Amino acid sequence: MATKTARTKAPAYRCGECGWTTAKWVGRCGECQAWGSIEEAGQVSARTTAAATVARPAQRIADIDATAAAFQATGVSELDRVLGGGLVPGAVILLAGEPGVGKSTLLLDVAARVAGGGRKVLYVTGEESAAQVKMRAERIGAVAETLYLTAETDLGQALGQVEQLDPALLIVDSVQTLSSASVEGSAGGVTQVREVAASLINAAKHRNMSTLLVGHVTKDGSIAGPRLLEHLVDVVCQFDGERHSRLRLLRAVKNRYGPTDDVGCFDLTEQGIEGLADPSGLFVSRTKDPVSGTCITVTLEGRRPLLAEVQALLAETSNSQPRRATSGLDTSRVAMLLAVLQSRASMNLSKDDSYVATVGGVKLGEPATDLSVALAIASAKTDKPLPAQLIAFGEVGLAGEVRAVPGISQRIQEAARLGFTHAIVPASPNGPGQIPQGFKVREVSTLGEALGMLF
Repeated sequence: MATKTARTKAPAYRCGECGWTTAKWVGRCGECQAWGSIEEAGQVSARTTAAATVARPAQRIADIDATAAAFQATGVSELDRVLGGGLVPGAVILLAGEPGVGKSTLLLDVAARVAGGGRKVLYVTGEESAAQVKMRAERIGAVAETLYLTAETDLGQALGQVEQLDPALLIVDSVQTLSSASVEGSAGGVTQVREVAASLINAAKHRNMSTLLVGHVTKDGSIAGPRLLEHLVDVVCQFDGERHSRLRLLRAVKNRYGPTDDVGCFDLTEQGIEGLADPSGLFVSRTKDPVSGTCITVTLEGRRPLLAEVQALLAETSNSQPRRATSGLDTSRVAMLLAVLQSRASMNLSKDDSYVATVGGVKLGEPATDLSVALAIASAKTDKPLPAQLIAFGEVGLAGEVRAVPGISQRIQEAARLGFTHAIVPASPNGPGQIPQGFKVREVSTLGEALGMLF
């Protein structure tokens, strides 16, 4: 009698991003649409795991010393602001951003400041040679006695350096350049990034060592590698900035130890990078005489108020379709405000090309900037400049109403601190809040009311 041949089960494939499974390999996940994330899943030999011998018994929460996780300042005040007070021992922070935005320069400055305080810092670079990093360090003045530098792309060698030096701070630039010989795949792949991140996080937790990881971003702005990477680390920071602007903004997308609604501002120059405690000067032009078509507004970046200037220019055209050009503002939002001015304020703009821009390359996406954009356009149309010490903010609706925005009192306090004396704000049931002495606030309910007050 012939015996039946045992059929071997076909290997399954799983997405490293979302866990979706399929019987055959495909280049793109059918669930999350991620490319190159499908990997062969090993057969499960056991569905349960036996209990192991406990190496470190559990402690009562009241007996745990919380001072070991206290914040330690880095010396870079803007970074400390975003992190919630500084670096936490054992924390792993992922810093992501576009190429050339200044991630390596910022972390090299942080490394030198921490090392200047007497703590050991290990800087692992996988993208440049040690000599290239030394040249940048000398240029920005980031050379310190206890700052150690190594150029490694092998994870085992990097962990060996950590074992030998026992640093208080580890910086890896970048996590996509390291690879482990124990897993398959090239550096930067899903499997390698997962293994590298898990090994570095394990070392950080066991050694109580703060760790800063540099992460690359894809063309759509998301962090390269598996989504699991963002879940593993404690803090995820995004470093943004226009290539042609000196301003750089640091935001915390995820933070287990502090807020995620604060923003750090930096100025990137040839001499290095430095924090800007008052960046509003970059976004406000200084002119001797008042100019029509300009208006100052106050926008909130997280919890931080920033002053910015909106400029408008109208030029008569003979074309049937007037041009609408913007820079630093939402084009559709500006087009809506032009329509509101024409319909609700009887301002004929159908035969004018309009050019609306911000000063300093700042991007204003908050609806609270609507009122300042509308007033700048009205000023350009009437050729009458607004008062020099005036600010305006508020959201403008299609019916011409001016809606309340959050943080009215906070915006007024910042404007008063920088020398402004007047403000046009939306009417609020609770009023504008605490007003500084000598500062005058006018509340408006409609755009027509604001225009009639000024023009």
